[in-house]
Amino acid sequence: MEARSEVHGPASEREPLIIRRVDAIPLGLPLSKPVAMAGVTVRQALNILVRIESADGTIGWGEAASAPTMTGDTLGSLLAAVRDHLGPLLIGEDAWMRPALCCKLKRALFGNTGAHSAIEVALLDLAGRSSGLPMVDLVGGAMRGAVTPMWLLGNPTPEQDIAEAHAKRAQGFGFFKLKIGTKAVDSEIASTLALRKGLGATTPLCADANCGLTFADACRYVEGVPDAGLMFIEQPLSHADHNALARLTRISSIPIGADEGIHSLADIEAHERCGASGVSLKLIKLGGMCAAVEAAQLCHRLGLSINIAAKIAESSIASAAAIHLACAAPAVDWGVSLTHFYLAEDVARDALAIGDGAVALPTGPGLGIEVDEAQVERFRIPTNALLG
Repeated sequence: MEARSEVHGPASEREPLIIRRVDAIPLGLPLSKPVAMAGVTVRQALNILVRIESADGTIGWGEAASAPTMTGDTLGSLLAAVRDHLGPLLIGEDAWMRPALCCKLKRALFGNTGAHSAIEVALLDLAGRSSGLPMVDLVGGAMRGAVTPMWLLGNPTPEQDIAEAHAKRAQGFGFFKLKIGTKAVDSEIASTLALRKGLGATTPLCADANCGLTFADACRYVEGVPDAGLMFIEQPLSHADHNALARLTRISSIPIGADEGIHSLADIEAHERCGASGVSLKLIKLGGMCAAVEAAQLCHRLGLSINIAAKIAESSIASAAAIHLACAAPAVDWGVSLTHFYLAEDVARDALAIGDGAVALPTGPGLGIEVDEAQVERFRIPTNALLG
């Protein structure tokens, strides 16, 4: 599926939106506190911003997080991909020709899905700001006007998880994801059951292992936590072990979801055949907004549940893109992970806020947020520190 770029008027009546500048800006954004996941603890968000400026001065923004264990992208490789390979191909081109431009870029540089995604989001933001339309209207239109964000928990003790959950509930969060795969499996089971007891029976709760369990431990975990009422368990096993996934889904009474294993439509179909009940869709894994919307539509046809997620931890730029994606998707019954909430500081003038358990779809043009370029410069990482 390609986004509808003609909603702002026929091509014959449209002034070209000529691109005169493309910047790749590496950032180091501070987290409020470290986020522990299986195999890695994130203390600082290392992200690339893409800034595309048209000849009339309109600016579009995109973002991608470095994710060496998920997409293979490091901050240095993201910078090189945009600065040296993709960005120069856009200079002098008409941004209204985004679908053709994205095809051109993909022919020029294979993979590098984070870089391709950040550029496509920036092109959509640029087109939205030029036309006055929100991004969701450029990718098929809105199915909903707000999303329900989840909060990630992953403290050393269940008492800390419960205390944090209650504090976040007071701030408006009502959906929680427990990070597992960092402790012995019996401790993970006990922590999960304790968290359920502390949250009460009706609070939505899921668990995410980030590939951190062996097959034996995954079996032990699913057999030990039925009373926790988990909505789903995300990526319990290695992303490449489809045989083990199929065996696990046959014995598990809890729905099993895939995240790190989903990078294409073919991956979604393969995981559905293995018995997965749903998937987590990330822009940086799928390579952009249009591919992610198409993936969401495929999930709907296959009867798979959907979680929309930004990577830990992206700014309000990427979170806004994730909201537009989630509002364009046919369904998001497994919630939305918006990771700008984990930052100590943001680059948006007004960071996206939660109210009454939901974050509203931004209604302004493009992404619907305003970027503070002074903040961008404040957190910019010198390129010589990355590439020499």
